[in-house]
Amino acid sequence: MELENIVANTVYLKAREGGGGKRKGKSKKWKQILKFPHISQCEDIKNKIQVTYHYVVEQQPIGSRLFRQFCETSPGLNKAIGFLDAVREYEVSPDEMRLGKAEELFERYLQSDSEMFVTQLNGNYVSAVKEEMSQKNSSKELFNRCAEIVKNYLSEEPFREFVESMYFKRYLQWKWLESQPVTKNTFRMYRVLGKGGFGEVCACQVRATGKMYACKKLEKKRIKKRKGEAMALNEKQILQKVNSRFVVSLAYAFETKEALCLVLTIMNGGDLKFHIHNMGNPGFPEERAVFYAAEITCGLADLHKEGIVYRDLKPENILLDDDGHVRISDLGLAVEIPPGESIRGRVGTVGYMAPEVVKNERYTFSPDWWGLGCIIYEMIEGKAPFRARKEKVKREEVDRRVKEDQEVYSANFSEECRSICQALLEKNPLSRLGCGLEGATDVKSHVFFRIINWKRLEAGMFEVPFVPDPRAVYCKDVLDIEQFSTVKGVNLDASDDTFYSKFNIGSVSIPWQNEMIETECYKELNLFGPDGEATPDLREDLPPTPPPRGFFERLFRRRRVSCLGCCRQADSSTNSNSS
Repeated sequence: MELENIVANTVYLKAREGGGGKRKGKSKKWKQILKFPHISQCEDIKNKIQVTYHYVVEQQPIGSRLFRQFCETSPGLNKAIGFLDAVREYEVSPDEMRLGKAEELFERYLQSDSEMFVTQLNGNYVSAVKEEMSQKNSSKELFNRCAEIVKNYLSEEPFREFVESMYFKRYLQWKWLESQPVTKNTFRMYRVLGKGGFGEVCACQVRATGKMYACKKLEKKRIKKRKGEAMALNEKQILQKVNSRFVVSLAYAFETKEALCLVLTIMNGGDLKFHIHNMGNPGFPEERAVFYAAEITCGLADLHKEGIVYRDLKPENILLDDDGHVRISDLGLAVEIPPGESIRGRVGTVGYMAPEVVKNERYTFSPDWWGLGCIIYEMIEGKAPFRARKEKVKREEVDRRVKEDQEVYSANFSEECRSICQALLEKNPLSRLGCGLEGATDVKSHVFFRIINWKRLEAGMFEVPFVPDPRAVYCKDVLDIEQFSTVKGVNLDASDDTFYSKFNIGSVSIPWQNEMIETECYKELNLFGPDGEATPDLREDLPPTPPPRGFFERLFRRRRVSCLGCCRQADSSTNSNSS
C-alpha cells in the first residue's frame, strides 16, 4: 500500500519538475498541436471578439505583447511604451528608492532635450510633475496623469494602425488556437490531491505546454442526484469572471462522459490549516501572518470589485503556491450580488460564519471581513476565535458564541494585531472594518499592515516569509483520501445536455494566454519572416499550405503507385505479346 503512494508521488513530482527532458513536460507533437492556421481561417474570429485597445492591449496578455512588438517598429511609439514601462517600475519600487527612480524617469522621458523625450506630453503636465518632485513628493501616483495621456494617445491612431498590421493577424491566429476544443486528451492526469463537493481533485498537465494544473471533477450523476447544477454552474461562471493573482484561476472547463471538469491553478504548497497546525507549534510569527492576511485582503478586494461575496473564508480554503504566495480557493459558496442589493443565506462553515449570517439577516460583503478576522486570529493564536481545534461542541453552542461571546486575546497578540482582529470581528457589520464606503482600502490602511508595500505585493514582488519545499507533497497519502461511493438510481438523458453545454467552454482566455507565455510556447512559435516580414501563413494572397499526409494515407498512396506501376508493366507486356 505504501508503495502505491510512493509511486504516485514520484510520478507527480517528476511531472512538476518538467519530466526531466528538454521539452519540460511538452508532448513530442506540441508544435503540431499549436500550429498556426492560415490567416484565411481566422476571418470569423475578428467578428467574435472586442477589437478595442482596452480589451486587446490592456486585458489580453498576448495582445499586449504583440502591440508592444508593433510599437517597437516605430521610434516614437517605442518611446511611449518605454515611458509606460518606467512608470510601472517606479510604482513598485521600494519606498526609499522611489525619489531616485522619479528623477531618473523625469530626466529620461520628460526633459525636452532628452533623446527619449515623450512628445505626447505638453509642458503643463511636465511642469506639474517637476513641481511635485521639487517638494520631495514621490508618491506612487506621481506620474499617473502623464501615463494616462500616453495611453489615450496609443489607444487611438497607433491602435488603428496595429489592427491593420500583421501583428494583429498573428493575434487572431492565437485566438483561433485558444478557441479549439478541449477534451480529456488535452491533459495527462496524475495523483488525487483531495476531494471536492462532487468528486475528486487531481493533478493534471497540459500535453502541449507541460503546464501543471489541478483538475476538479464534478461527477454528472452526483450533481444530478444532489440537484447541484446551479451551484456547479455558478462556481464556473464566477471563476471565469475573476482574474486575480490572489484567487485561483480557471484555465479550462470541459466534460467527459462521466464528469464536468474545472481545470484550476495548482497550489502545491498545501493549505493554511495544514501549516498552522502541522508544521511545529500551532500558529505563525506575526510577520508571516501579516503577509498572508495582506494577500487575502487583495483577493477579497478583487472579488468585491466584481460584486462577488465569498462567504466561506477559513484556513483550509487558503492555498500556498510553489513560491509561498497564497490564493483564495473553492468558490462553491461565492455569489454575485446585484448592484445596490443585499442577500440572505445561512451558508459557510460553523465557527467562521459572521453573526449576521448565523442570524440569517441580509448582508453584502461583511461576512468576508469577519472571515479575515477569524483567519488572522487563528494564524496568531493557533486556534479559531470561537472554537478550539477538535473541540467537541454542538453547532448551536458555537453559533451562540459567535453571536454573544467576546473573543479572548493572549500575550501572542501585539497591540496592532489585537486592534485589527477586534475591528474585523465586530459583531455589528455596520461598525466592522471593511464594511464602510472605502471597503478594502480601509482594511489596507490599518497599522497592522504598516510593513506592506501594496503596489509591490499586488505585482507579486513582495518578499515571501516562507517557501514550500519543492520536493514535498503537501496533501494526504492517496490511500488516505476517502473515495466517493457509486451513485445509484440516477440516469443521464438529453435533458441534461443544455446544462452541460453552458459548462463546457474550453479554454479561458487570460489564463490560457498566460500559460503560452510562461511555458515559452509564445516565444518559440511567435516568429516572423526575415527583416520582420509576414510569414506565408499571414499572407492572404498566398493559399494555405496543404496539411501533411498521415501515415496511412502515405502508405496507401505508395501502394497505389506501386499497383499502377505493376498494371502498366502488365499492359506493356500484353501489348508486346500481341504484337
